[in-house]
Amino acid sequence: RRRSDEATRATMESIPSSFPRDQDGFVDWSKVNAEDVQLPAEEVERAGLNAPVEVQLEEAARDSGFASVIVVDNLPQIPDAKVSKLQTVLTKIFSQIGEIREGGMLLPQDESKTTLGFAFVEFATEQQAQSAVEQTDGYKLDKSHIFKVCKFDDFEKFSKVPDEYTAPAPKPFAQRENTQAWMMDQRGRDQFVCRFGDETEIFWNDAQTKKGEEVYRRSFWTESYVQWSPKGSLLATVHRQGVALWGGESFGRLAKYGHNGVQFIEFSPCERFLATGSTHEPSKAGETTTVVVNFFDTRSGAKLRQFIGPISDFIANGQQGLTWPVFKWSGQTDESSGCFFAKIGTGAISVYQAPEMTLVDKKSIKLDGVVDFCWSPADPILAAYQPEQGGGNQPARISLMKLPGKTEVRSKNLFNVVGVKMFWQSSGDYFAAKILRTTKSKKSTYSGFELFRLREPNCPMEVLELADKSEKIVAFAWEPKGHRFAIIHGDGARPDVSFYSMKDKQGNNNCTLIGTIKNKTANHLFWSPNGRVIILAGLKTMNGQFEFFDVDSMDTMASVEHFMATDVEWDPTGRYVTTAVTSVHQMENGYHMWTFNGKLLYKYGKDRFFQFLWRPRGKGLLSAEQEAEIEKNIKKYSKRFEEIDEQIRSQQEGNLASEKKAVAEKWKVWLAAKKAARETPAYKNKLNELLGDQANSESKVVETKVKVEDIISINEEPL
Repeated sequence: RRRSDEATRATMESIPSSFPRDQDGFVDWSKVNAEDVQLPAEEVERAGLNAPVEVQLEEAARDSGFASVIVVDNLPQIPDAKVSKLQTVLTKIFSQIGEIREGGMLLPQDESKTTLGFAFVEFATEQQAQSAVEQTDGYKLDKSHIFKVCKFDDFEKFSKVPDEYTAPAPKPFAQRENTQAWMMDQRGRDQFVCRFGDETEIFWNDAQTKKGEEVYRRSFWTESYVQWSPKGSLLATVHRQGVALWGGESFGRLAKYGHNGVQFIEFSPCERFLATGSTHEPSKAGETTTVVVNFFDTRSGAKLRQFIGPISDFIANGQQGLTWPVFKWSGQTDESSGCFFAKIGTGAISVYQAPEMTLVDKKSIKLDGVVDFCWSPADPILAAYQPEQGGGNQPARISLMKLPGKTEVRSKNLFNVVGVKMFWQSSGDYFAAKILRTTKSKKSTYSGFELFRLREPNCPMEVLELADKSEKIVAFAWEPKGHRFAIIHGDGARPDVSFYSMKDKQGNNNCTLIGTIKNKTANHLFWSPNGRVIILAGLKTMNGQFEFFDVDSMDTMASVEHFMATDVEWDPTGRYVTTAVTSVHQMENGYHMWTFNGKLLYKYGKDRFFQFLWRPRGKGLLSAEQEAEIEKNIKKYSKRFEEIDEQIRSQQEGNLASEKKAVAEKWKVWLAAKKAARETPAYKNKLNELLGDQANSESKVVETKVKVEDIISINEEPL
């Protein structure tokens, strides 16, 4: 207690006596004027209070405290009774982007309690606010209200805009890199991208040197996966904040598109549009998962439209979970036919037209119970499947419809149907539907095919059933360029493979069996992009068995194995094909490169191997007649490439000889150095020290000759 009193007394004595005090002797701080207080000079210097203070005026001006606040304009002006409903809608939209602070949404009202048509939204962080501006500016709430969103801090910037317009100085022209430069490779090679670990790498496929030639490599290039655009002009990388596009010879970034939490992307066939999608789990119990899909213009970077809503708005009736792509792009033959994309809903398919991003004819196509649809790869023709309705009283139905007129090309009613799977041929010439039916007794099922000829008048169709209808259909695949298709069928571990043609030997439109090969280790079919050659692949449970088959001659060219292979990818030209083991398996990750006839070129192994993607090629500029002329005179055109190949082979052989010579010289130098070291006194003294008495004894060497007989061949002769 005595020490405490002494400390208190010392503290009071250190306070200037001029300070007003109460009756107890303590300073009455309420009567002290802080501006009149004079601190001791030594205390001011010790605390550094005499040092000049640097104030960053620009930074202080920017730090307004409202960096995480956005302003949403062009909202409907509504009475007070409807404000809570509008707040719920806005919360649902903006909470998908970031965390809204408690009480962080304000809708100002006038004296009559009517909203003024704008709102303030405060997020937890500045980054979330910026993402909200990027993702919701231009969001269409309804026909009359399209959001105009900006950050609160931007108002100061807007206030400084001069009243008189001054034209900005023109920017110097910057040449954009050619995104098609890779197609002008003098040797006609193709590129591919690999993703393994944290690395993403792009290679030339060099068949002559039997290895991949590195083009570009980058660490942490993507946070999820990469994807080529349909014509190979662009490479997309997926990140938490959105999607970036890269291209040109240096693979520089060409554009970026904001979409918080993006999971899926899909290019339009013409590469002009990009769809990005994400799902967001509910933040409160009882709410449903929300789906967000954005559409961007890849040229300007502008967001054209956003679709947001519960998952039930993006799936068919009875469908479990979301299947991407939610919106499917149509095929098209020319720009005049438009570019369409569509999504399925409950009892309807909604078709939209780009770049307007509006619903065709302002209404969806009503199809009761529709569960699946797909577009022709070549034309704006849509195929849809409706299962049986009313307990079987209303038959199932497949319909083909052409856009934009929504005219029905052909339809077919089906009975006793359990399920349907649809297949388009890549040229859009043919369409097939695999139908799984029940027998009359309902105790068993069988499969068959409905085949449609799209290029013939009135789109004729025919039915195909296997000889044994009860056999399981394992796989089906159209030949990309031609009239044939292949079917794997059978119930055992080694099913059969049958080949059919949509034309008979006389060229008439008649589905004909070409032939069947028995007992094959295959569960997948992979046609070459040029047709004729097909790979019968045994993936997953069949441990990577592959048979390269020539359908023209009905002959096996090669049977190979890539143990545990998970993926098969043909290059765009049909010259080479890769088999890969991805990280779904812990061992043997990497890929094997093969020729079209099954010859192994080289192997590439990497741990944590995630992706292998060939770079697509755009449509050729030559006409069908010009291609036919080149094929007819192929020897004349191939001479130049054969000379290049021969030069590379000679160079390879020369490099190999040089490498062998360098190794031999290195060995000779090492051997001479060792021999010289053994002749030095230091070496001999050390040897004598180690051997002791044995160093001077004469070693006895005994040479023995042994005869070894090899059996060269054995010939058996009949007795």
